[in-house]
Amino acid sequence: MTTDKDLLVKGFKCIAYTIALMFLAPVVLYQAFKNEGHPFFWPVAIIGFLLAIAAIGMGFYSIKVLMEAIFSRKK
Repeated sequence: MTTDKDLLVKGFKCIAYTIALMFLAPVVLYQAFKNEGHPFFWPVAIIGFLLAIAAIGMGFYSIKVLMEAIFSRKK
């Protein structure tokens, strides 16, 4: 049982993107809800929610890639 190093690096890159999204989504949502009377409230809020959903999805994908890198068998 060996670790696939290329897949492991890909998993860590995905984790980095996930962490970036985890910080970016709340900041965008905070800015949207701070300016509720502004005409761009809805577009910014929608972008914030999409970033939050992307952060959750990337989190699951990152864990999947890391688990495949560590526990899968090379063929």
